[in-house]
Amino acid sequence: MTPAAPPDRRLAPWRRLSRGDALFALAVVGAYLVATLMAIYFRHLFPDRMMIVAERALGGHLDSNALRGTIDSVEVSGRYYMALGPLQLLAYIPFAAVPALQSVGGYMTGLLFGVPAAWLALPLARAYGARGAAAYWVAAFAAFGSLLFWASVFGNVYYLAHAESFLALTLFLIEWAGRRRPVLLGTCLGLSFLARPTTVLAAIPFGLYLLWTRRSELQAMARGAVAFGLPLAGAIALYGWFNWVRFGSPLESGYGISLMMIQSLQDRRDQGLFSVVQIPDNVRLALFALPDRISRFPFFSANPDGMSMALVSPALITSLWAGFRDRTASLLWIATVLVAVPVFLYYGGGFVQYGFRYSLDFTPFLVALMAIGSPRWKGWPERLLVLASIGSVVVGICWYLPSYM
Repeated sequence: MTPAAPPDRRLAPWRRLSRGDALFALAVVGAYLVATLMAIYFRHLFPDRMMIVAERALGGHLDSNALRGTIDSVEVSGRYYMALGPLQLLAYIPFAAVPALQSVGGYMTGLLFGVPAAWLALPLARAYGARGAAAYWVAAFAAFGSLLFWASVFGNVYYLAHAESFLALTLFLIEWAGRRRPVLLGTCLGLSFLARPTTVLAAIPFGLYLLWTRRSELQAMARGAVAFGLPLAGAIALYGWFNWVRFGSPLESGYGISLMMIQSLQDRRDQGLFSVVQIPDNVRLALFALPDRISRFPFFSANPDGMSMALVSPALITSLWAGFRDRTASLLWIATVLVAVPVFLYYGGGFVQYGFRYSLDFTPFLVALMAIGSPRWKGWPERLLVLASIGSVVVGICWYLPSYM
């Protein structure tokens, strides 16, 4: 199999700015803004729970009595905390500092991470071998046909973590296709970890390969290991400190002891926060779950528990066009599988969700694989899959707007 084309170092893919690039950027801003404004219209403006925590954090506290009795709250010695990650909290703090922005802060954080992630889909596609119109089709899928679009526009702090991680992983992959500076690679993965801890497993294949390419010079290998590992270690230490301050242990994220409002999820968690017993239901949700049937037009409705990735974002199947022989493709497949392992072991599938939103943890790797395989596209079949994915996600946004407050 022909390896992915190396990036053009004379004109890096993210520095090109043609009319098509400008139109793509404007389309991203326009679509994400319109969807967000629709969300505000249907769901209204309000400071959410994370904004309350962020306001408390400005005063040196991470607990709040306002969290009592809410989902994913944790009581520790009469204090109430929220079992969410540090990068979500950090994103909210600037808005918490300005009272006039608190009600819109949740929506703004989603856009601040989702829009750049969508923009960078185009340089990502080019960096991994997509050329001409194919690059725009791959980028259009990532920006509008993947669940990144859905997760970025609702002002939901749970979905924010996916947008943050998607952006960090996209930056990581662009850097990997370019100069591969270890400190930047480690920083991107560290930031992704602070949003979605499962994504840190991608450091294993990429880190080992990075060291392998420097094996001929021990000093260079050691410098690379330190530069790559220190940002990751710092991110892990920060998350551990964040957990220790709240829950008394650096290894307790809070998700294993938080308040559950849905008995079925409580029953699943009782079987193990991460357990092989969770795999069958997660596989069902990710690959086979269908929409709910309803009695009125259009006679089908999205299942809030989740739906098949192949149904919601069918263009993901074109990642298989990359094959498995190319070295870069092999690394991406290994990273995808490793990151997917804890996702499929986890007790919760992601309720309420459109599709299988935890798949966003490894979707950036699949987008890069789509780009690698794009020279083998037949043309109209792959484009139809991209259009079907975009249509599906737009339907998902419209479905979610009035359904769940």
